[in-house]
Amino acid sequence: MNYVDGYLVPVPNANRDAYRKLALEMAALFKQSGALQVVECWGDDVPEGKVTSFSMAVQRKPDETVVFSWVVWPSKQVRDEGMKKVMEHPGMQKGPAGIPFDGQRMIFGGFQVIVNE
Repeated sequence: MNYVDGYLVPVPNANRDAYRKLALEMAALFKQSGALQVVECWGDDVPEGKVTSFSMAVQRKPDETVVFSWVVWPSKQVRDEGMKKVMEHPGMQKGPAGIPFDGQRMIFGGFQVIVNE
């Protein structure tokens, strides 16, 4: 069964185009490293919560939008090998300079698919 990495990221609205450019570059890198699909979604109808919400989870500021993303891999083994390649890629060694969002507020995790209809 497939394996999925999920991400929530607060992105300044002014950086939408820069984020999209980075997302396209990362999608190509993930796919070269074995990913089947990369999806990036700019928040459009994301309600504020009273107890919890996407916005609260990433401490979204008023001038930011929550981006919801996922990467689909054929298996956890392919994901582990692929992520190692991604992290060792020379482009990933640049550090946070030029990244159009606050990486400290990014939420991410790996998930086993249990239903895929």
